[in-house]
Amino acid sequence: MQLEVNITGKSFENAAGKRHDVLAAINFTLNAGEVGVVFGPSGCGKSTLLKILAGLDHNYQGRVVRPGVRLGMVFQEPRLLPWRTVEENVRLAAPDVDEARIAALFDVLELTAHRHHFPGELSLGLARRVALARAFAVEPNFLILDEPLASLDNALAGRLREQIATLVASRRMMTLFVTHDLDDAVRLGDRLFFLSARPARIIHVETIAALRAKRSEQDIADIKARLAQLDLANM
Repeated sequence: MQLEVNITGKSFENAAGKRHDVLAAINFTLNAGEVGVVFGPSGCGKSTLLKILAGLDHNYQGRVVRPGVRLGMVFQEPRLLPWRTVEENVRLAAPDVDEARIAALFDVLELTAHRHHFPGELSLGLARRVALARAFAVEPNFLILDEPLASLDNALAGRLREQIATLVASRRMMTLFVTHDLDDAVRLGDRLFFLSARPARIIHVETIAALRAKRSEQDIADIKARLAQLDLANM
């Protein structure tokens, strides 16, 4: 299975009729088992790109091929139904999920003690984990993660990053992770797609040879140092 992306343009008009160009040239492929990371400045069009890839926005120029996709998506906000429990929110997206699978998800994401709680009783970190459980429960072959670690403190973000890595490594699927944190990008990704400011285009693709599970702290530091020398902000 392979995702093929060739977007040549995306724009919109504001209420005053002024045209805004959001995406200019986005061209890449993503294979099963591969984690791609979209990295770029705030407001460059990352979320717009995700909506196109998820099939939520068809108003663009170019072509996106998503053969036989079963999509799991985690938005920037958890978007949980407040009148449903943690387990009910997950089962609403995946009504056929069996007890063993949901129990395993809750175990990895440290949600077992919270399965009967309501979203209003959860911290942001726990709510983010419920959103992850919901996305993984549908057994996706294409997973989209839109800044799932944003607004979390470093310790919590690090723990959740490890949980995401564990779940992704246990499944052979295409994963696209969006972030503006270079450390997250280097730790989680196989290929990093660096976007320019708006209208966004891919200005650099970094392929990381070291396997995700075997990357040492020195490997990560070396990759980040090399990327810093490229001065991508001025490309």
